[in-house]
Amino acid sequence: MNILYLAHRVPFPADKGEKIRTYHQIKYLVEQGHQLTILAPIEEVDEATFAAELQQTLPVKVVTAKLGSGLWRKVSALLTGQPISQTHFYSPELLVALKDLLTTVKLDAVVCTSSAMAIYLDRAGMFKECHRSATLLMDFMDLDSDKWQQYANNAAWPMRLVYQREAKLVAQAEQRIYQQFDHCFFISDNEVQLFARRQSDASKVSVLANGLDTSVFYPASSPATPVAPVFLFTGVMNYKPNEDAVLWFVQSMWQQVLAKYPGARFVIAGMQPSSRILQLAKIPGIEVTGYVDDILPYYHQASIFIAPFRLARGVQNKILQAMACGLPVITTPMGAEGIACQHGVHLLTASDEAEFVASIERLQAEPDLRLALQSNGPELIRQQYSWEGVLQTLPELLQQRQEASA
Repeated sequence: MNILYLAHRVPFPADKGEKIRTYHQIKYLVEQGHQLTILAPIEEVDEATFAAELQQTLPVKVVTAKLGSGLWRKVSALLTGQPISQTHFYSPELLVALKDLLTTVKLDAVVCTSSAMAIYLDRAGMFKECHRSATLLMDFMDLDSDKWQQYANNAAWPMRLVYQREAKLVAQAEQRIYQQFDHCFFISDNEVQLFARRQSDASKVSVLANGLDTSVFYPASSPATPVAPVFLFTGVMNYKPNEDAVLWFVQSMWQQVLAKYPGARFVIAGMQPSSRILQLAKIPGIEVTGYVDDILPYYHQASIFIAPFRLARGVQNKILQAMACGLPVITTPMGAEGIACQHGVHLLTASDEAEFVASIERLQAEPDLRLALQSNGPELIRQQYSWEGVLQTLPELLQQRQEASA
């Protein structure tokens, strides 16, 4: 099959959630013998280099186009009544590249990674009946409208109004997309169920879960057992849910932890730390790394992974990675959402500050519990979260239109 991926970011290197997900889908389909073309907007010079490196890594064609002024993209959204998150990824040059591709290649399927990319198919005429020979799939990943509503619920004026506007417009876009596409999928069943409640017919939505490469993430040969706990959080650190999680832990719990364990350390390992995250490095025991070339040693050197999410949607790759590495995890019920795990068996869940601190104390005081999590986490990942296993339904979805017209 000739398959086009309209990706909102160049899916290389596979070093953050959505890029990891899209990269492994593409890799899996290439290994199945399909021909793939990736179109993606780029904002930074490095992204053009990443596109070239992706072509060297996999036998795919990658076409990119530069995004215009960030300010103009925001103003354009306000003037045209569109979601800001949609215009953020819109490049007129990429639309031209798509139209050129449609005149030279017969596509069997098109996959959009995020609702923001649907605008390209709309403006290229792909939703008109005469152009519907290709199967159209939408990888929503997360239910973004609900995420924006969470932001609104936790923001003060005037940002509350901005987020409410975004939540409303993105929800409307999600409804249009559901009608226009042949099938849509989300990372977790919780997302699917929430979205399905908004539909009169939910037959075109399903789960396409995140997986994990266990050749990249695996337990240390000798798990870390420091006298004082070493906590770890990983992720893109200017992303609001990540920033909020870390700030909540530091502001509400870190002094209690230090009082109990004076030598404790908290390592925040992730690219693009915001100014508020950088300021945390001034607090005793806290290290902010910025971008790291290899995250695995950080998982191996830590003793507890914390994921205190209060704003989140979908499955958290960082938690899957930590579990695969045999690192005990403490997270909120929201952080554990969509993961087939049990509290006390695969990880610990805590709903508030007191429960978080109590969970830390349990892990420090109960070696049997620590050993159980170190063993059960990797086993769960091996059984249920390999990429090959979770992507088995993708080829069937790609052939829906061909089978329907046969």
